[in-house]
Amino acid sequence: MSTTTPPQPLGRLRVIDLATLFAGPLAATLLGDFGADVVKVEHPAKPDPSRGHGPAKEGVGLWWKVLGRNKRAITLDLSRPGGRATLLKLAATADVVIENFRPGTLEKWDLGWEELSAVNPRLILTRVTAFGQFGPYAHRPGFGTLAEAMSGFAAITGEPDAPPTLPPFGLADSIAALATAYAVLTALAGRDRTGEGQVVDMAIIEPILTVLGAQPTWYDQLGYVQERTGNRSANNAPRNTYRTADGSWVAVSTSAQSVAERVLRLVGRPELIDEPWFATGADRAAHADVLDAAVGDWVATRSRAEVLAEFEKAEAAVAPIQDVRDVLEDPQYQALNTITTVPDPELGPLRMQNVLFRLSSTPGAIRWAGRPHGADTDAVLTELGLTGAQLRALREEGAV
Repeated sequence: MSTTTPPQPLGRLRVIDLATLFAGPLAATLLGDFGADVVKVEHPAKPDPSRGHGPAKEGVGLWWKVLGRNKRAITLDLSRPGGRATLLKLAATADVVIENFRPGTLEKWDLGWEELSAVNPRLILTRVTAFGQFGPYAHRPGFGTLAEAMSGFAAITGEPDAPPTLPPFGLADSIAALATAYAVLTALAGRDRTGEGQVVDMAIIEPILTVLGAQPTWYDQLGYVQERTGNRSANNAPRNTYRTADGSWVAVSTSAQSVAERVLRLVGRPELIDEPWFATGADRAAHADVLDAAVGDWVATRSRAEVLAEFEKAEAAVAPIQDVRDVLEDPQYQALNTITTVPDPELGPLRMQNVLFRLSSTPGAIRWAGRPHGADTDAVLTELGLTGAQLRALREEGAV
């Protein structure tokens, strides 16, 4: 582990990560990236399932290396008396606890807000669940996929004559993780004013609904229900993906009127700019067939490199459709150091996404990749003052 990192803005925070799959743990990762001391607590016999998600190398899960970065890994069985008592000791030293058990689970172990706040009145207890802490669905099992379905995301994603489409990655969980990190920092700012902690109730079904835009307001005021439009937009055109002569794909967007005009001049169809319907994005969208044909025919006769170069020269908005291989070679990502290399004692150098944003004075850093299951149990619990005899007793009980 590197100890030579620049000063970090969250360096005085301690976060206890009790959560699994994926919103809660990712929120803790985002806090750890900017210096928080994140202590990941896993069951002694049942590690976080993310350790087994996706591809592995030499039996080591690669997703965990990213999700578990900047976290110290310990084990505790919270359902056992020794595990409960140890968590309370740990919570007394913490600023934040993040958990995603079904509502009532911590209370069943006598580890609810009443007990946690009793040992640490300044604690922020962050509860991340599919449906929130109350309401008719609160006790149902749930994952991000259900949020993607319930929120309206799947209903508007896909081609008009095809089934609703779910994302092939944890979209709702990831959005909820960003929202949870924001909620934690907001609650901490509140604590600075009041001196007291509080409970954060994050329902994964809500943040994704927020990023879908004004759909509830449209329906409330106009009875308007957004439908699936594939790659097209109801608000502007041309907006689609187009295939190049060398078999690649590019994406074009014309959210600004001036950009739409530049695109049509570039592709040799300036007469369309004079059509009465070209003056607004919504009217252009109603004539997407005409505009897609104009752009698509032009793109189809040129290589991807030629298309990108001509669009750049015309100051029109375009991007290549890239897979992960292209991302790793992309010069803009390289300039931003978006993908960085992290040394790892198990697997050697690992490339992964860097911290989420750049701060000029107190930048974040990836200090280490995800640690082995329970690797830091003795170190963390010794910091709490537990003796070797007490650690042995906890192991004999099966609490660690």
